[in-house]
Amino acid sequence: MPPSFLLKPLSSLYSLHAHTPLRKNLSIVSSSAMSPSPSSQHSLHFPQPKSFPTSMAACVDAPQKPNLSVDPTAAEIDGCVYQYMKLCRPGDIVPAGVRSSHAAVVDRVGVEEAGIGTGKDLWLRVRDEARLDALEEPILANYYFNLVLKHASLASALANLLAVKLSNSSLLSGTLYDLFMGVLAEDVEIVGAAEDDLRAVKERDPACVTFVHCLLNFKGFHACQAHRVAHKLWSQGRKVLALMIQSRVSEVFAVDIHPGAKIGRGILIDHATGLVVGETAVIGNNVSILHNVTLGGTGKSSGDRHPKIGDGVLIGAGTCVLGNVRIGNGAKIGAGSVVLKDVPPRTTAVGNPARLIGGRENPVKLDKMPSLTMDQTSHISEWSDYVI
Repeated sequence: MPPSFLLKPLSSLYSLHAHTPLRKNLSIVSSSAMSPSPSSQHSLHFPQPKSFPTSMAACVDAPQKPNLSVDPTAAEIDGCVYQYMKLCRPGDIVPAGVRSSHAAVVDRVGVEEAGIGTGKDLWLRVRDEARLDALEEPILANYYFNLVLKHASLASALANLLAVKLSNSSLLSGTLYDLFMGVLAEDVEIVGAAEDDLRAVKERDPACVTFVHCLLNFKGFHACQAHRVAHKLWSQGRKVLALMIQSRVSEVFAVDIHPGAKIGRGILIDHATGLVVGETAVIGNNVSILHNVTLGGTGKSSGDRHPKIGDGVLIGAGTCVLGNVRIGNGAKIGAGSVVLKDVPPRTTAVGNPARLIGGRENPVKLDKMPSLTMDQTSHISEWSDYVI
Protein backbone atom coordinates (compact mmCIF):
# COMPACT_ATOMS: atom_id res chain seq x y z
CA MET A 1 0.00 0.00 0.00
CA PRO A 2 1.18 3.58 -0.60
CA PRO A 3 1.82 5.97 2.31
CA SER A 4 -1.45 6.63 4.11
CA PHE A 5 -1.13 10.41 4.01
CA LEU A 6 -1.02 10.23 0.20
CA LEU A 7 -4.35 8.36 0.21
CA LYS A 8 -6.14 11.01 2.22
CA PRO A 9 -8.16 13.78 0.60
CA LEU A 10 -6.18 16.99 0.03
CA SER A 11 -8.18 18.86 2.66
CA SER A 12 -7.15 16.41 5.38
CA LEU A 13 -3.41 16.91 4.79
CA TYR A 14 -3.27 20.37 6.33
CA SER A 15 -3.12 19.00 9.88
CA LEU A 16 -0.59 16.23 9.27
CA HIS A 17 2.37 18.25 10.44
CA ALA A 18 0.91 18.51 13.93
CA HIS A 19 1.10 14.79 14.58
CA THR A 20 3.66 12.11 15.33
CA PRO A 21 7.33 13.14 14.73
CA LEU A 22 9.39 11.29 12.12
CA ARG A 23 11.36 9.08 14.47
CA LYS A 24 10.81 5.92 16.45
CA ASN A 25 10.43 6.35 20.20
CA LEU A 26 12.88 4.01 21.80
CA SER A 27 12.42 2.97 25.41
CA ILE A 28 15.11 4.29 27.69
CA VAL A 29 16.75 2.02 30.20
CA SER A 30 16.30 3.48 33.66
CA SER A 31 19.35 4.82 35.38
CA SER A 32 18.64 2.76 38.46
CA ALA A 33 18.96 -0.49 36.56
CA MET A 34 22.42 0.45 35.32
CA SER A 35 23.80 1.94 38.54
CA PRO A 36 26.30 -0.16 40.51
CA SER A 37 25.53 -1.14 44.08
CA PRO A 38 27.26 0.80 46.87
CA SER A 39 29.46 -2.17 47.64
CA SER A 40 30.83 -2.33 44.11
CA GLN A 41 31.46 1.34 43.42
CA HIS A 42 35.24 0.85 43.47
CA SER A 43 35.34 -2.34 41.40
CA LEU A 44 34.74 -3.09 37.75
CA HIS A 45 31.38 -4.75 37.74
CA PHE A 46 28.92 -5.04 34.91
CA PRO A 47 25.33 -6.02 35.60
CA GLN A 48 24.26 -9.35 34.16
CA PRO A 49 21.37 -9.54 31.71
CA LYS A 50 19.23 -11.31 34.29
CA SER A 51 19.38 -8.20 36.49
CA PHE A 52 17.26 -6.20 33.99
CA PRO A 53 13.50 -6.17 34.50
CA THR A 54 11.72 -8.55 32.17
CA SER A 55 9.71 -5.65 30.76
CA MET A 56 12.89 -4.23 29.28
CA ALA A 57 13.86 -7.32 27.32
CA ALA A 58 12.18 -6.34 24.07
CA CYS A 59 12.11 -2.59 24.49
CA VAL A 60 12.79 -1.84 20.82
CA ASP A 61 10.33 -4.21 19.20
CA ALA A 62 7.57 -4.04 21.77
CA PRO A 63 4.45 -2.16 20.64
CA GLN A 64 4.37 1.37 21.96
CA LYS A 65 1.41 2.90 23.74
CA PRO A 66 -0.27 5.57 21.65
CA ASN A 67 0.67 9.16 22.36
CA LEU A 68 -2.46 10.50 24.02
CA SER A 69 -1.60 14.06 23.04
CA VAL A 70 -2.41 13.35 19.39
CA ASP A 71 -5.26 11.76 17.49
CA PRO A 72 -4.59 7.99 17.51
CA THR A 73 -6.41 7.66 14.17
CA ALA A 74 -4.26 10.28 12.45
CA ALA A 75 -1.86 9.28 9.71
CA GLU A 76 1.69 8.59 10.83
CA ILE A 77 4.27 9.51 8.22
CA ASP A 78 7.02 7.67 10.08
CA GLY A 79 5.96 4.05 9.81
CA CYS A 80 4.02 4.03 6.60
CA VAL A 81 6.41 6.08 4.47
CA TYR A 82 9.62 4.32 5.38
CA GLN A 83 8.16 0.81 5.41
CA TYR A 84 6.61 1.58 2.04
CA MET A 85 9.99 2.73 0.75
CA LYS A 86 11.54 -0.60 1.67
CA LEU A 87 8.91 -2.69 -0.05
CA CYS A 88 8.18 -0.84 -3.29
CA ARG A 89 10.05 0.12 -6.40
CA PRO A 90 9.49 3.40 -8.23
CA GLY A 91 7.23 3.00 -11.22
CA ASP A 92 4.82 4.78 -13.47
CA ILE A 93 1.74 2.90 -12.25
CA VAL A 94 -0.36 4.86 -9.81
CA PRO A 95 -1.98 2.61 -7.17
CA ALA A 96 -5.71 2.24 -7.73
CA GLY A 97 -6.44 3.59 -4.29
CA VAL A 98 -4.98 7.01 -5.07
CA ARG A 99 -7.76 9.38 -5.98
CA SER A 100 -7.58 13.16 -5.93
CA SER A 101 -10.44 15.32 -4.75
CA HIS A 102 -10.04 17.06 -8.11
CA ALA A 103 -12.11 14.59 -10.15
CA ALA A 104 -10.34 15.05 -13.48
CA VAL A 105 -6.93 14.14 -12.06
CA VAL A 106 -6.37 10.45 -11.40
CA ASP A 107 -3.00 9.77 -12.98
CA ARG A 108 -0.30 11.36 -15.10
CA VAL A 109 -2.52 11.49 -18.15
CA GLY A 110 -5.36 12.96 -16.15
CA VAL A 111 -3.12 15.64 -14.71
CA GLU A 112 -1.90 16.64 -18.16
CA GLU A 113 -5.45 16.91 -19.47
CA ALA A 114 -6.86 18.84 -16.50
CA GLY A 115 -7.81 22.46 -17.03
CA ILE A 116 -5.88 25.28 -15.38
CA GLY A 117 -8.14 28.21 -16.08
CA THR A 118 -8.00 29.80 -12.63
CA GLY A 119 -5.48 30.20 -9.86
CA LYS A 120 -7.39 27.67 -7.75
CA ASP A 121 -7.29 25.14 -10.57
CA LEU A 122 -3.55 25.69 -10.95
CA TRP A 123 -2.86 25.14 -7.26
CA LEU A 124 -4.97 21.95 -7.25
CA ARG A 125 -2.97 20.71 -10.21
CA VAL A 126 0.33 21.52 -8.49
CA ARG A 127 -0.80 19.54 -5.43
CA ASP A 128 -1.94 16.59 -7.53
CA GLU A 129 1.39 16.52 -9.35
CA ALA A 130 3.18 16.57 -5.99
CA ARG A 131 1.10 13.61 -4.76
CA LEU A 132 1.90 11.60 -7.87
CA ASP A 133 5.61 12.42 -7.63
CA ALA A 134 5.63 11.31 -3.99
CA LEU A 135 4.03 8.01 -4.98
CA GLU A 136 6.52 7.51 -7.78
CA GLU A 137 9.51 8.33 -5.55
CA PRO A 138 8.52 7.62 -1.93
CA ILE A 139 11.90 8.84 -0.69
CA LEU A 140 10.67 12.35 -1.60
CA ALA A 141 7.34 12.04 0.25
CA ASN A 142 8.42 14.20 3.16
CA TYR A 143 10.00 16.73 0.77
CA TYR A 144 6.77 17.17 -1.17
CA PHE A 145 4.69 17.24 1.99
CA ASN A 146 6.71 20.04 3.60
CA LEU A 147 7.01 22.19 0.47
CA VAL A 148 3.63 21.64 -1.18
CA LEU A 149 1.05 19.32 0.34
CA LYS A 150 0.77 20.86 3.79
CA HIS A 151 0.12 24.34 2.35
CA ALA A 152 -3.39 25.58 1.63
CA SER A 153 -2.40 28.02 -1.12
CA LEU A 154 0.30 28.88 -3.62
CA ALA A 155 1.11 32.01 -1.60
CA SER A 156 1.90 29.98 1.51
CA ALA A 157 3.97 27.41 -0.40
CA LEU A 158 5.87 30.13 -2.26
CA ALA A 159 6.62 32.09 0.90
CA ASN A 160 7.89 28.95 2.60
CA LEU A 161 9.98 27.84 -0.39
CA LEU A 162 11.70 31.22 -0.77
CA ALA A 163 12.26 31.46 2.98
CA VAL A 164 13.95 28.05 3.07
CA LYS A 165 16.17 28.77 0.08
CA LEU A 166 17.22 32.31 1.07
CA SER A 167 17.73 31.76 4.79
CA ASN A 168 21.10 31.37 6.48
CA SER A 169 22.45 31.12 10.02
CA SER A 170 21.76 34.77 10.79
CA LEU A 171 18.62 35.16 8.69
CA LEU A 172 16.16 32.56 9.90
CA SER A 173 13.63 30.93 7.60
CA GLY A 174 10.79 31.66 10.01
CA THR A 175 11.53 35.38 9.89
CA LEU A 176 11.68 35.35 6.09
CA TYR A 177 8.47 33.34 5.87
CA ASP A 178 6.61 35.94 7.92
CA LEU A 179 8.03 38.69 5.70
CA PHE A 180 7.19 37.00 2.40
CA MET A 181 3.76 35.86 3.54
CA GLY A 182 2.91 39.35 4.73
CA VAL A 183 3.79 40.87 1.35
CA LEU A 184 1.95 38.19 -0.64
CA ALA A 185 -1.16 38.50 1.52
CA GLU A 186 -1.12 42.27 1.09
CA ASP A 187 -0.65 42.27 -2.69
CA VAL A 188 -2.59 39.51 -4.47
CA GLU A 189 -1.23 40.77 -7.81
CA ILE A 190 2.13 39.22 -6.95
CA VAL A 191 0.54 35.79 -6.55
CA GLY A 192 -1.34 36.29 -9.82
CA ALA A 193 1.90 37.18 -11.58
CA ALA A 194 3.56 34.08 -10.11
CA GLU A 195 0.76 31.93 -11.53
CA ASP A 196 1.27 33.49 -14.95
CA ASP A 197 5.01 32.83 -14.64
CA LEU A 198 4.34 29.16 -13.83
CA ARG A 199 2.18 28.82 -16.93
CA ALA A 200 4.79 30.60 -19.05
CA VAL A 201 7.58 28.24 -17.98
CA LYS A 202 5.45 25.14 -18.52
CA GLU A 203 4.32 26.26 -21.97
CA ARG A 204 7.64 27.53 -23.34
CA ASP A 205 10.33 25.35 -21.77
CA PRO A 206 10.30 21.73 -22.99
CA ALA A 207 12.53 20.80 -20.04
CA CYS A 208 9.72 21.66 -17.61
CA VAL A 209 7.77 18.43 -17.15
CA THR A 210 5.20 19.63 -14.58
CA PHE A 211 4.09 22.76 -12.76
CA VAL A 212 5.36 21.40 -9.44
CA HIS A 213 8.72 20.75 -11.10
CA CYS A 214 8.95 24.45 -11.97
CA LEU A 215 7.72 25.57 -8.55
CA LEU A 216 10.30 23.55 -6.65
CA ASN A 217 13.31 23.36 -8.97
CA PHE A 218 13.54 26.28 -11.40
CA LYS A 219 15.78 28.97 -9.95
CA GLY A 220 14.79 31.48 -12.63
CA PHE A 221 11.22 31.25 -11.36
CA HIS A 222 12.43 31.53 -7.75
CA ALA A 223 14.55 34.59 -8.48
CA CYS A 224 11.69 36.31 -10.29
CA GLN A 225 9.24 35.76 -7.41
CA ALA A 226 11.77 36.91 -4.81
CA HIS A 227 12.29 40.03 -6.91
CA ARG A 228 8.55 40.72 -6.94
CA VAL A 229 8.57 40.76 -3.14
CA ALA A 230 11.72 42.91 -3.04
CA HIS A 231 10.24 45.38 -5.55
CA LYS A 232 7.11 45.73 -3.40
CA LEU A 233 9.28 46.52 -0.37
CA TRP A 234 11.36 48.95 -2.44
CA SER A 235 8.24 50.81 -3.57
CA GLN A 236 7.15 51.07 0.08
CA GLY A 237 10.42 52.73 1.04
CA ARG A 238 11.81 49.65 2.83
CA LYS A 239 14.95 49.78 0.73
CA VAL A 240 17.36 48.17 3.19
CA LEU A 241 15.17 45.07 3.38
CA ALA A 242 14.70 45.01 -0.40
CA LEU A 243 18.44 45.22 -1.01
CA MET A 244 19.04 42.40 1.46
CA ILE A 245 16.70 40.16 -0.54
CA GLN A 246 18.49 41.16 -3.75
CA SER A 247 21.82 40.22 -2.20
CA ARG A 248 20.60 36.83 -1.00
CA VAL A 249 19.02 36.06 -4.39
CA SER A 250 22.32 36.94 -6.09
CA GLU A 251 24.26 34.66 -3.75
CA VAL A 252 21.86 31.71 -3.90
CA PHE A 253 20.57 31.81 -7.50
CA ALA A 254 23.35 33.75 -9.31
CA VAL A 255 20.69 36.21 -10.52
CA ASP A 256 21.14 39.92 -9.77
CA ILE A 257 17.95 41.97 -10.27
CA HIS A 258 17.84 45.39 -8.64
CA PRO A 259 14.66 45.76 -6.55
CA GLY A 260 13.88 49.00 -8.37
CA ALA A 261 13.47 47.21 -11.73
CA LYS A 262 9.93 46.68 -12.97
CA ILE A 263 8.98 43.26 -14.33
CA GLY A 264 5.68 42.24 -15.95
CA ARG A 265 3.79 38.94 -15.91
CA GLY A 266 4.26 35.69 -17.79
CA ILE A 267 8.05 35.84 -17.52
CA LEU A 268 10.36 32.95 -18.45
CA ILE A 269 13.93 33.26 -17.18
CA ASP A 270 15.45 30.13 -18.65
CA HIS A 271 18.49 28.69 -16.83
CA ALA A 272 18.85 32.16 -15.23
CA THR A 273 22.52 31.97 -14.25
CA GLY A 274 24.30 35.28 -14.84
CA LEU A 275 21.23 37.45 -15.40
CA VAL A 276 21.79 41.11 -14.42
CA VAL A 277 18.99 43.71 -14.48
CA GLY A 278 19.62 47.33 -13.54
CA GLU A 279 17.64 49.63 -11.28
CA THR A 280 15.64 51.58 -13.91
CA ALA A 281 15.11 48.67 -16.31
CA VAL A 282 11.55 47.78 -17.33
CA ILE A 283 10.54 44.34 -18.62
CA GLY A 284 7.10 43.94 -20.21
CA ASN A 285 4.67 41.02 -20.19
CA ASN A 286 5.30 37.59 -21.72
CA VAL A 287 9.05 38.11 -22.10
CA SER A 288 11.52 35.21 -22.38
CA ILE A 289 15.13 35.74 -21.26
CA LEU A 290 17.93 33.21 -21.35
CA HIS A 291 21.06 32.98 -19.20
CA ASN A 292 23.97 35.44 -19.02
CA VAL A 293 21.86 38.39 -20.15
CA THR A 294 22.69 41.92 -18.99
CA LEU A 295 20.17 44.74 -19.05
CA GLY A 296 22.59 47.40 -17.85
CA GLY A 297 23.71 50.98 -18.09
CA THR A 298 26.54 52.40 -20.15
CA GLY A 299 28.51 53.44 -17.10
CA LYS A 300 28.40 57.15 -17.92
CA SER A 301 24.75 58.05 -17.37
CA SER A 302 22.66 58.65 -14.27
CA GLY A 303 18.95 58.69 -13.62
CA ASP A 304 16.86 56.64 -16.07
CA ARG A 305 19.75 54.71 -17.60
CA HIS A 306 18.64 51.10 -18.25
CA PRO A 307 16.83 49.29 -21.11
CA LYS A 308 13.08 49.14 -21.62
CA ILE A 309 11.96 45.73 -22.92
CA GLY A 310 8.57 45.53 -24.64
CA ASP A 311 5.97 42.76 -24.47
CA GLY A 312 6.67 39.42 -26.12
CA VAL A 313 10.42 39.98 -26.54
CA LEU A 314 12.89 37.10 -26.73
CA ILE A 315 16.44 37.82 -25.54
CA GLY A 316 19.01 35.16 -26.40
CA ALA A 317 21.79 33.86 -24.17
CA GLY A 318 24.82 36.05 -23.56
CA THR A 319 23.15 39.24 -24.77
CA CYS A 320 24.01 42.71 -23.47
CA VAL A 321 21.47 45.50 -23.86
CA LEU A 322 23.12 48.67 -22.58
CA GLY A 323 21.75 52.12 -21.90
CA ASN A 324 18.27 53.60 -21.95
CA VAL A 325 17.32 51.92 -25.22
CA ARG A 326 13.94 50.48 -26.20
CA ILE A 327 13.35 46.98 -27.50
CA GLY A 328 9.99 47.05 -29.30
CA ASN A 329 7.14 44.63 -28.72
CA GLY A 330 7.68 41.21 -30.27
CA ALA A 331 11.35 41.81 -31.11
CA LYS A 332 14.05 39.14 -31.02
CA ILE A 333 17.64 39.65 -29.88
CA GLY A 334 20.02 36.95 -31.08
CA ALA A 335 22.39 35.20 -28.71
CA GLY A 336 25.64 37.00 -27.96
CA SER A 337 24.45 40.34 -29.29
CA VAL A 338 25.40 43.75 -27.93
CA VAL A 339 22.53 46.20 -28.37
CA LEU A 340 23.26 49.92 -28.01
CA LYS A 341 20.36 51.40 -30.02
CA ASP A 342 16.59 51.01 -30.18
CA VAL A 343 15.21 47.89 -31.85
CA PRO A 344 11.89 48.34 -33.71
CA PRO A 345 8.91 46.08 -32.88
CA ARG A 346 8.75 42.60 -34.44
CA THR A 347 12.27 42.74 -35.83
CA THR A 348 15.41 40.69 -35.21
CA ALA A 349 18.70 42.18 -34.05
CA VAL A 350 21.90 40.16 -33.89
CA GLY A 351 25.64 40.72 -33.72
CA ASN A 352 28.21 42.84 -31.92
CA PRO A 353 27.27 45.57 -32.36
CA ALA A 354 23.75 44.38 -33.18
CA ARG A 355 22.29 44.92 -36.65
CA LEU A 356 18.74 44.40 -37.86
CA ILE A 357 18.04 41.43 -40.14
CA GLY A 358 17.10 42.94 -43.49
CA GLY A 359 18.67 46.30 -42.68
CA ARG A 360 17.34 49.35 -40.84
CA GLU A 361 15.47 50.67 -43.88
CA ASN A 362 13.55 47.46 -44.57
CA PRO A 363 13.95 45.02 -41.65
CA VAL A 364 12.39 41.57 -41.81
CA LYS A 365 9.16 41.57 -39.79
CA LEU A 366 8.35 38.62 -37.56
CA ASP A 367 4.88 37.14 -37.97
CA LYS A 368 4.85 35.35 -34.58
CA MET A 369 5.63 36.39 -31.04
CA PRO A 370 9.21 35.15 -30.50
CA SER A 371 8.94 34.89 -26.72
CA LEU A 372 6.10 32.39 -27.11
CA THR A 373 7.59 30.32 -29.94
CA MET A 374 11.11 30.42 -28.44
CA ASP A 375 12.45 30.35 -32.01
CA GLN A 376 16.02 31.60 -31.66
CA THR A 377 17.37 30.86 -35.14
CA SER A 378 14.87 31.94 -37.81
CA HIS A 379 16.34 34.59 -40.17
CA ILE A 380 19.59 34.72 -38.18
CA SER A 381 21.25 32.00 -40.29
CA GLU A 382 20.57 34.15 -43.35
CA TRP A 383 22.39 37.10 -41.84
CA SER A 384 25.85 35.52 -41.84
CA ASP A 385 27.81 33.44 -44.35
CA TYR A 386 30.10 32.15 -41.62
CA VAL A 387 30.72 28.43 -42.05
CA ILE A 388 32.31 26.10 -39.50
